[in-house]
Amino acid sequence: MTTIKSEHIATALFFLIAVAFCFLAYKLFVPFFIPIAWAAVFAILFSPLNAKVKKRVKKPTLSAAITTFVVLLVIVGPMALLLLQLVSEAGVALRNVNAMYESGELERLLSSHLPSLDYAREKLAGWVDLSNANLTEMAKDALQRVSNFVINQTSVILSGGSQIALHFLLMTFSLYYFFKDGGTLIKRLQKLMPLNEDDVKVTFRELRDLIFATIYSGVMVAVLQGIAGGILFASVGIPSAVFWGSVMAFLSVLPIIGAFLVYVPAGLILIISGNVTSGIIVLVVGGAGISQIDNFLRPMLVSNRSAMHPMILFFSMMGGVALFGLLGIILGPVVAAIFLTILRVVELSVQR
Repeated sequence: MTTIKSEHIATALFFLIAVAFCFLAYKLFVPFFIPIAWAAVFAILFSPLNAKVKKRVKKPTLSAAITTFVVLLVIVGPMALLLLQLVSEAGVALRNVNAMYESGELERLLSSHLPSLDYAREKLAGWVDLSNANLTEMAKDALQRVSNFVINQTSVILSGGSQIALHFLLMTFSLYYFFKDGGTLIKRLQKLMPLNEDDVKVTFRELRDLIFATIYSGVMVAVLQGIAGGILFASVGIPSAVFWGSVMAFLSVLPIIGAFLVYVPAGLILIISGNVTSGIIVLVVGGAGISQIDNFLRPMLVSNRSAMHPMILFFSMMGGVALFGLLGIILGPVVAAIFLTILRVVELSVQR
């Protein structure tokens, strides 16, 4: 019978204790995952700004404080106001569509014989049998689902003032230290990787480029399209402009699908309703402006970086929203980028 060496027992005991304390550490930090995750997202997004501030301000504590203040002033404040407005307008939009449905106006609009609508029906008929489809019910149900999702998510965020205040303070605290000590944390992570120094540098550079290309080419472009769409709708007097702008931003990240699913029906409805000039403005500005933001800005933002595949980006955002709520729109692609980098590390290790 083979005797078990004492060093093997000690190693097994060490790993058992390590697993136990890893589990305890997980239980300690998981209640604060949301504020820490938001801080990490903002730290990634604004790391170029933090690097520029560090060059001008030599004291790490002061430079981190300045960058944190700028992020809170420019991003967090307006985002909170936007969420408040979004909840209000989502409810208004839902009530307006219900009123159009009950009055029969929605059915009249969807059954109108306009070239654009007829073309869309003809294209969809090649993929889906529309003979028995009730487009009125489908449109009403789709908007109800979107509105209810927005209301539920933002209500969760905005309810519980004391918890929101606590999470805000924890996020600010975490963000400051990410800006101040993030470089040191990255260096420690690099030492843990089972690769030589050159491969580690290449891997982290690829991860950084992938995250930046994904966020800026996907999320940021979508946000800009949503803002442009909201301004357009507000300028022609379409109600709930913030809500519809948010819907356009969400649709803009979907492959093939885009903001046109919102501004084209809106323009057609205006034309059918007699507001021909406003309808034409929405269609022209939407097609020549909003939809072209992607074609114009994406190459500039991505540059020579490798962007995430659109399919992976789409499912990472959908899964992120399902898992983390609104935070998942950004956090989902970041998790996917880290996962792809881990696969790259495994590939390099096997090659060696």
